[in-house]
Amino acid sequence: MKAHRQTIKRTERNRALRSKLRTALKSIRASIASGDTASASAALSQTVSVIDKMSGKGIIHDNAAARYKSRIAKRLAAASAKA
Repeated sequence: MKAHRQTIKRTERNRALRSKLRTALKSIRASIASGDTASASAALSQTVSVIDKMSGKGIIHDNAAARYKSRIAKRLAAASAKA
């Protein structure tokens, strides 16, 4: 019964953290898509920090974290070059 209680707590915590990660990714992608590269580059370090924290906690795999960071940086560079 205790293990079940612990699982429920961990699941809820992981769900909240994963939601925070997805929100950060969605917001930076939206700012890049809208062409606002200034705010996107400012949000990049915060988003990378969130990604690294989730990777460190085991919410996402290390390779997934690297993939997210790489794709965001690539999109931002392409948007900056275009603008």
